[in-house]
Amino acid sequence: MITSAQLTGTGDTLIYQSSGTNAITTIIICNTGAPNLTDESVNSCTLTLNITSIAPNNVSTTANTIIKDLIIPAGETVFLSEERVVLDNGNQIRATASQSNLLSITVSTLPV
Repeated sequence: MITSAQLTGTGDTLIYQSSGTNAITTIIICNTGAPNLTDESVNSCTLTLNITSIAPNNVSTTANTIIKDLIIPAGETVFLSEERVVLDNGNQIRATASQSNLLSITVSTLPV
């Protein structure tokens, strides 16, 4: 199954919620902002990604951060596919971006 989301704000945003037990096979993060050939910082965006459990209330904290302040330049795509993570029913992947409307995230899963 594939789930996609655009980060439209800069707050903690739900990207994926497990229904049953699912293995995350790949997470793809794309900065859809227009690149600037003379200034790489234009439309660059910083991402923090968390995997939360059902308790306590699917809250993103430093304890469940899996990516912290990853800088993704405009026009770049990052693939996370080396490790597999198994999520129980209700577990979530949550993201926070430094700018609105620049990052799209696609999560690929398999039921286990």
